[in-house]
Amino acid sequence: MTTVGTAESVGATAESVGATAESVGATAESVGATAESVGATAESVAVITGAARGIGAATATALAGAGWNLVLVDRCADDPHLPYHLARPDQLEAVVEACGGAERAVGVIADVRDQAGLDRAVALARDRFGGLDAAVAVAGAVAGGQEAWKLSDDMWSAMLSINLDGTWRLARAAVPALLERPQPRHGRFVAVASAGSSVGLYLLSAYTAAKAGVVGLVRSLAAELAPHGITANAIAPGSTAGTMLDASAAVYGLTETAQFAEHHMLPRLLEPAEPAALIAWLCSPQSSGITGAVLPVDAGMTAR
Repeated sequence: MTTVGTAESVGATAESVGATAESVGATAESVGATAESVGATAESVAVITGAARGIGAATATALAGAGWNLVLVDRCADDPHLPYHLARPDQLEAVVEACGGAERAVGVIADVRDQAGLDRAVALARDRFGGLDAAVAVAGAVAGGQEAWKLSDDMWSAMLSINLDGTWRLARAAVPALLERPQPRHGRFVAVASAGSSVGLYLLSAYTAAKAGVVGLVRSLAAELAPHGITANAIAPGSTAGTMLDASAAVYGLTETAQFAEHHMLPRLLEPAEPAALIAWLCSPQSSGITGAVLPVDAGMTAR
């Protein structure tokens, strides 16, 4: 029987974290994201995938609090390859409202494996808000429960297509729009990798392989985009609080989700607003000297 790990246990993304903007307390105030600290201009526009809950929702409210206009993308339907529930349309709509409603944000129901859906989201950023300044790849999923040599083709393909291909497809859709901005550009591409991109995670080989691929993709994007004044970076979250930690606890035989904090130097789990705050800063002008980086927000998990 295939069991499932969780986004929180390995620092994955909004699709696999069962929290809404309200339940994670993700407001501009909670992450310290103000117009001054994040430095958005009046015309700043971002596309965020996996935006209906968890880190994606927290990133959306952080950027909205700093004055960004947003196109928020989420699948908003279950996936037959994932044995847990994904976000629902009403959750995406709640995040849109938390970000200022129709004047400031718009939701798009699309799967990151669907290039046409992501192209549609970027086109909406152009049409509704006049262009694009940042693309944030948060959407992802985690599953496994078997050793690498026992994984089915479907499980392997699902992890690679959602986590790695989805990040690449966002870049494919968004980079041409980022390049449309006049010089000097301040474009940003930010992807959520994982602490698992640099350490081995037992029974989650497909997930870790995909997230390691995200790191390689982002570093290559950084090299390719640097001559155009656009940065590309990744963040690597550790164990982040959310409902999917219950599923991880079952996989690893833990009685309490708080036990995941044992892998952190700081003796606690992360909240979605914490990686979101780093993403928001990486989208800001203040991060202009950083590109090709993989920045941990893992409470010291990978520093041991």
